[in-house]
Parts: sequence; structure tokens; C-alpha cells
Amino acid sequence: MKEQPNIVLIMTDQQGADFFKSEGFPLDTMPFLESLTARGVRFTRAYTPMPTCGPARTSLFTGRFPKATRVRTNWTLHEAYYGKDLIGVLRSHGYSIYLSGKNHSCLRPEDFDFYSSYMHTTGGRPQYKTEQQRAFETWLENLHHRVSTEPTPFSLGCQFPVRIVDDAIECLKQSHSPFFLWLSFPEPHNPYQVPEPYFSLFPEEAIPPRRIGPEGAWNKGPHWRWLRRLIEEKIPGYDDLWRRYRANYCGMLQLIDDQLQRFVTYLQEANLLENTIVIFCADHGDYAADYGLQRKGVGLPECLVRVPLLIMGPGILQGLRVTEEFVSLVDLMPTLCAAVGAEIPYGVQGRSLWPLLTGQPYPKEEFLSVYCELGFGGWPYGEHERPKLHFSSAGDEYDELNSVTQGGNLKMIRKGDWKLLYDVIGSGELYNIVEDPAELRNVYGDPDYGEIKMELLEELLCWTIRTEDDLPRGKYVPKEAPNNWHRAMEHQ
Repeated sequence: MKEQPNIVLIMTDQQGADFFKSEGFPLDTMPFLESLTARGVRFTRAYTPMPTCGPARTSLFTGRFPKATRVRTNWTLHEAYYGKDLIGVLRSHGYSIYLSGKNHSCLRPEDFDFYSSYMHTTGGRPQYKTEQQRAFETWLENLHHRVSTEPTPFSLGCQFPVRIVDDAIECLKQSHSPFFLWLSFPEPHNPYQVPEPYFSLFPEEAIPPRRIGPEGAWNKGPHWRWLRRLIEEKIPGYDDLWRRYRANYCGMLQLIDDQLQRFVTYLQEANLLENTIVIFCADHGDYAADYGLQRKGVGLPECLVRVPLLIMGPGILQGLRVTEEFVSLVDLMPTLCAAVGAEIPYGVQGRSLWPLLTGQPYPKEEFLSVYCELGFGGWPYGEHERPKLHFSSAGDEYDELNSVTQGGNLKMIRKGDWKLLYDVIGSGELYNIVEDPAELRNVYGDPDYGEIKMELLEELLCWTIRTEDDLPRGKYVPKEAPNNWHRAMEHQ
């Protein structure tokens, strides 16, 4: 019987896909990760199902979109609705399950055989923390998720990526194959800080121009203006630091890259790499000062929804850069089911990428578009409304995920060079991403673009129907599409 592959899912938090030299970014932020493309398959049109941590991560592990999992905010993880998740599938195939890093999903500590959890200002197993690491976490807390204008005054060993890789290596030294390891970095999420030498590695004067400044938010509409005013109210003049913000962000990426190299080197030296599927992705992106904004919170611009995705391992093609097919984090769960020889559980909505990864035939039409969501429901708030929050933030902190910006319901389709958005009150947006990368020229109402608008509305309707939840399963036996390729079924 063929040996089951180990699986390592490496995830970063709030990392956009465009901060790579191979994507045209002038600075080389993650050279080691880029070098791994020679060993696997890299998707340049990979998207998150929702640019919010908890919903995106829950969708990845269940293979279901947020409207099906019912997790549309970070506060409803316990409400996740699904049949069998990736962890359940792997356990039934003999896998041990490990986490080192950030969870923030529907998974619980008891779902793991090894659990060393980190968030953005604290983490790890308390009994192993040094006094300096505790002091570092207090310093992080006092930074209030802001941008540090000075190098972090603590040693590199305090940084979470270093400690997370330490924990992961310690875990694997005591593990048995097959295993699934979720190596999950809370960075480059805020607070935006980094020690030397990374702080000086990308000088502010070397930071390239951003896509658009604060004027972009004012042009984008009421919710965008609301968020821009909120951040300015909480952190007056914060946008004056946009170059430092991006410089720290790049430094954090380089720090992560160095730790990735250390971890992959360990896999190689421990004779684990050859039989290990390694996936690198992010849960969603970051404005990174575009539109004069930080983090995420409003809209579905490319800087938030397009994410890096690299997959390598036994049986997977090497040196392939996939530039046309649109894929989603939701697709990873059924892909890994195929990798271990498991059936895709009923209710999974993602599409298996395994044939694409292994050089088998697949229908091009299945991957011509991708779907994304935003919104916790209800009716959209007005531009000047200030709803009562369900909890209070301390000090100068704010939580954009509990603001007006994600009220209502917004859906997105990407196809070809185009993006269409449509919301609960019947408002539409249409952008040519190639000609208008900042998504400022909405041509939805322009009759000259009526044909492409109708094509994308039809595509959105198709995805809306496709992502209706098949659960709970009743007495009838539904016909299931091979690989969850619905477009392929048109020819059968």
C-alpha cells in the first residue's frame, strides 16, 4: 500500500498577493518562497472566499463558502455548519493533527494532537515562555495594533514566526507519519512591527508608490469614507506614516520568509520533505496603505481578496505558474481529499485542484471565474450612522469588523480582466482590473459595457445557485459532480 503523504499547510495572516518581485513589486520580500515555485505549482489568480480571518479559515477547512458555513464574522465561529471538515477526513485516514500558530477558525483546541496557539499580541505555551518573551508581548499589546516607527526593542527570538517554527520543529521531532501540520503565522497582520535587521532592510525612501492614496477612499463611496474617517478619528495623522507602514510590512514578510527557509530545511534534513505536500497561502490581504486605509474592513478590492497560493509535494508538477485559472481557498479542502484518496464529503462546495496539480485533464471552463462574499447581513448602514457596538474596545483600539462597513451583503465575481460586485440593495459595480487596478472607474451603468455586465451578472447568478447549501441531506440520493466540477457536468 502506498504511503500516505504528510501535509503541511503554511498560512500567513493578512498578506496580499502583490508584494512579490515576481508580481512586479520592485522589492524582493520573500525570495525563498519564490524559489519554491521551481518545486511546485503557483496560482496567481487565487482568492479568499471572504477577506475576514475567521470566515476565510473556516471556509478553507470545510470547503464551504461563508453563506453556507454561516460564519460571516469573527464572532460566530462556534456557529459553523458543515458535514465533515478536512480534519475529520484526515483523521479517518490515520493522520495526526498538529497546530503551531494562529487558529481563529471553527476548529477547537481538542481537535489537535499538538496545539501551540498564537494570536497577534500573545501566544505559545505559557510554561515555555521566557521573561523577555512576556515583556515583548506586553510591548505588542501597548502598540495598540499601530505602526511602530522604531525597530522592535526585543531580540529576534521573541518574534512569533521564530517561536512558531521552533514549536513546529519540536512537535515534528516527536511525530509519526502521516501527519497534518498547520503552520500558521499571525503576521504580517497588525501590529506592524519588526526588529533589526528587518526594520532597516526596506528603507522608507525605497518603498514604491502605493496604488492610490486617501483620495481613493473618498471616491469609492460612503462606507469607504466612513472607515477612512474612523481610522483618522482613532489615530490622527496615521496616513502620514504610510511608507513606514509598508516598510514594516515588507520587513515582516522577509522575517517570515527566513523562518520558512529554516522550517523547510528541517523537513529536508529530517527526510520528511520528499513525502510531504506543502501548501503556502494567506487567509486574505491588507490595504497596505492603499486608499489611505489599514488592515481590511470595507469592500472587495484586489488588495484584500487576491492571495498567494503555492502547492508542492509528491506527484505534483514542478515549476508551473498557473496564470489563467481562477481558484479559491475553498478549493483546498477537496484538493487534499483527493490527495489522500478520500471522497469529497457531501456539502463541500470547493473544486478539487488535484488534476491541475498532477497534469491530468480538466475543463478550462470550470476555472474561468471565482466567487467571493462580504457582509454580516441586514441592511447596509448609512454613511454617518454610528451603531451601538456589541462590545467596547479599550484605549485607542478599534475593530473595523464590528463597524458599519460590513453590514448588508455584497457578492463578487472575477472573470477575465473584469470584476463585478452586486449588493443587497441592488447596487452594482463593474471594473476592468487591468486598466483600472485601483477600481475607481465604475462602468456598471455605462451602456458601452452592457454586454460584459450581462455576462458577469449571469456568472454571478450561476455561482449564487451553485453555492446554495445542499445540507442537510435528506432521503433522496443527489448526483454528485466528479471533483465538484459543475461545469464539467454540462458535457455528461
